[in-house]
Amino acid sequence: MQTERRIRLFKNGRSQALRIPKAFELPGNEAIIIKEKGMLIIKPVKRPSLLMLLETLEPLDEVFPDIDKNLLPLDDIEL
Repeated sequence: MQTERRIRLFKNGRSQALRIPKAFELPGNEAIIIKEKGMLIIKPVKRPSLLMLLETLEPLDEVFPDIDKNLLPLDDIEL
């Protein structure tokens, strides 16, 4: 994989823009851009996993009723 490539900058309205070549494509549809020591650094936004999201939720104080096992299907259900 290439680590460097020359690209062209262009104007998109009042903003400067660039096209990211396929070899440098980032996952998702959002990124973070940082200006550091005269360089621009573009990083993909890391999406939290479902487990990470669930860890942020507060526990429920609600008591759930028992399930009547006679109402549950006994055979496998084909979806």
